[in-house]
Amino acid sequence: MQPALTRAAAWLADRANRVAEAERGRAAPFLAVALAAGAALYYALGTEPPGHIGPWLAAAGLSLVLLGPAWRSLRALGLLAAAFGLGFCLAQWSTERMPPQPVLPTRATIVTATIAKVELLPQGRRLTLERPSLNDGPELARDLRIRLHRADSAEVATGERIRLRAMLQPPSGAPLPGGWDIQFDAYHTGLAGFGYALGPLERLAPASPSGMAAWFQALQEAMAARVYAVLPGATGRVAASLMVGGQGAIAAADQQAFRDSGLAHLLSISGLHLAIAMGLVFAAVRFLLAAVEWTALHWPVKTIAALAALGSGTFYTLLTGAEVPMLRSLAGAALVTFAILVGRRALSLRSWALALAVVAAAAPYEVARVSFQMSFAATLALVAGFEALRPWLARLAADGRRVGKLGAWLAALALTSALAGTASAPFGAYHFGAVQLYYVASNMVAVPLTSVLVMPAAVAAMLLMPLGLEWLALVPMGWGVDGLLAIARHVASWPQAVVPVPQIAPWGLAAYSLGLAWLALWRSRLRLLGLAGIAAGLLSAAFYVQPDVLVSGDARLIALRAGSTLYVQRTQSGSDFVLSAWLARLGLRDWQPMPAAGMANGALACDPGGCTLNPHPGGPTARLLRGPPDGSECAHALVVAAEPLRLDCPTARIDRFSVWREGAHAASLAPEGLRILSDRANRGDRPWVTKLPTRSRQPAGPLLPPALAEGE
Repeated sequence: MQPALTRAAAWLADRANRVAEAERGRAAPFLAVALAAGAALYYALGTEPPGHIGPWLAAAGLSLVLLGPAWRSLRALGLLAAAFGLGFCLAQWSTERMPPQPVLPTRATIVTATIAKVELLPQGRRLTLERPSLNDGPELARDLRIRLHRADSAEVATGERIRLRAMLQPPSGAPLPGGWDIQFDAYHTGLAGFGYALGPLERLAPASPSGMAAWFQALQEAMAARVYAVLPGATGRVAASLMVGGQGAIAAADQQAFRDSGLAHLLSISGLHLAIAMGLVFAAVRFLLAAVEWTALHWPVKTIAALAALGSGTFYTLLTGAEVPMLRSLAGAALVTFAILVGRRALSLRSWALALAVVAAAAPYEVARVSFQMSFAATLALVAGFEALRPWLARLAADGRRVGKLGAWLAALALTSALAGTASAPFGAYHFGAVQLYYVASNMVAVPLTSVLVMPAAVAAMLLMPLGLEWLALVPMGWGVDGLLAIARHVASWPQAVVPVPQIAPWGLAAYSLGLAWLALWRSRLRLLGLAGIAAGLLSAAFYVQPDVLVSGDARLIALRAGSTLYVQRTQSGSDFVLSAWLARLGLRDWQPMPAAGMANGALACDPGGCTLNPHPGGPTARLLRGPPDGSECAHALVVAAEPLRLDCPTARIDRFSVWREGAHAASLAPEGLRILSDRANRGDRPWVTKLPTRSRQPAGPLLPPALAEGE
């Protein structure tokens, strides 16, 4: 028996070593994925873990490396475990070092602060204020984001010290359990809350930006003003967004058109913009140096051009706010530049892995955000896809005829859109509840236009600004931007341009992510196992139970789902943002007002006293009350009301007091029973989740207006 076990162990070790040999050079990508996965696990937990969990995971992995020197597979497993534990540690440490959320006043407040950022909105302006003091009290450790009064036309700039009177509100909870966690984003980005000014601001001290970040922010605002002066209207707002970042000034209808047409990535400064800008600088510097005989013979022209391109890329990244897609691209560009300097070829997957590791280590919370997920998924699909298809594209391009070269270029362009869009679509569907059908067609026209006209003109405009001649480049840039707007609006108007889809389960998103990474990173046939993870993730939507009852965190919105229709009871101040989030989660495009009386879809029956929902005959029912209880509601499994309820029966209830304490609620009336989930129960006891109110009854007085969330 023992010899047989020994032979089996030896065979397994031999096979594992052969696989490790075949996958040589893939260690960096796998370690980067493990690092990000460790951070993702930390943020997915429902309770704050003990501080020793991460170090123990890392130490266990390192012990495998030390104890198994003869087994490459064991060493690889140990390194993966160590990287996973390190990612967990970094995420926990990043959370612990953030200052706690302060308690903001609930009444009008005098805010004194320094302007850290000025954003132009479609209607009005918004300020990010650093070191704010409330009612002349001590300075807060977090920032405030305040929308100025529409009648306030005072000229303000980054670095100015101001005072204003405003209504403040802390970050609200998610619009529904499992929805966008506004408190998570605010906690990790240093925001204390949001608000709006009640009158004009008072300027206390002139602008004096201190620090590199403030200097770049002031430069960004000055450059945007120069763009608006030449290109008015929607053209100028899109052009400024492409040059210096920020989408807040673009009209909501235009942003929606770019999203619906699959061109939203063009508005978000990313690797495409950085690659074009750096490529132009590299080509220009190399051409100018090579045009002079002495420099061409005595200077390392290619090296100088590469360093100049990297410097311009770094400047552009800082100018546009150093968002995640730009940091990823800059890390990859730095690796390519280093490869040029040492005379070696840069490996694309290693560039991707370096960027992933840098972002996951420097800002672990980005792992849980949609921009990180979509950006790295799209890039991984591009790198792995072109690596696999390179021989086919090379044969197509080797055709000496112009038709063959044109075919290779068109094939590469279509593959770029198809690979990036398809890989990132499940993340967009999970967070936004929809997919765009025509993204390949729109990108095949818009991306060449951006590469050939828009971005080259933007780079030229930046170089001409010190001379006051930026209009020479901005005018043709405006022509290109008008073309992008026309493409986005036209494609968005096509039938079924956007298809609502039901949300996949959270575990399904994790399965899809790991399956995509597995498929892209392995060289051997083991990569095909990744298809199982991808399939499991996509099919999880079929097993994810959608809610039948939704109640917002302020009870101003209550929805009952009957079949494929969402019926909504809405007060005048009900949030459009929350309602759109509900539709996205359910994969619906529209909603209907709650009927006054009668039957709807065979599942919803309404009368003057309320509405009864029974989606499954014989299953549990829910009763929405429009007035005071009359005793009949105790016959239902769930009672919902916009006001506090006092019932003399143990029936489950969701009322104004419930959402005040626990946030938004969702309930499913499945045949097997009633299931209720609150936002607080879903997110758990984490540092970024607002603590439970300590008062035993609903606070008196009128409620504050809804928070001005980042996306509103």
